[in-house]
Amino acid sequence: MADHRRRSDEESRRILDRVAKESDPSGSFAMRATRKVQKHMRADDADQDDAIEVWGTRIGRVIGVILLFVLAGWLISFFLGR
Repeated sequence: MADHRRRSDEESRRILDRVAKESDPSGSFAMRATRKVQKHMRADDADQDDAIEVWGTRIGRVIGVILLFVLAGWLISFFLGR
């Protein structure tokens, strides 16, 4: 019975911690999205021990963003008839 109670208390604490993190007013959607984009562009998900992989990932992602803007500009100019 004590073991069940302890597990229940641990689960309750985990749930409360998660709710506190998700409902933090300083962590608005825009701020969370900004942090996520920053982590993505810094290549935090790449193997940090391999400098070539980190820089290659960063360069590839920057080129991808540049191509996205170029393509969006081209599509806008194409549909506006310029």
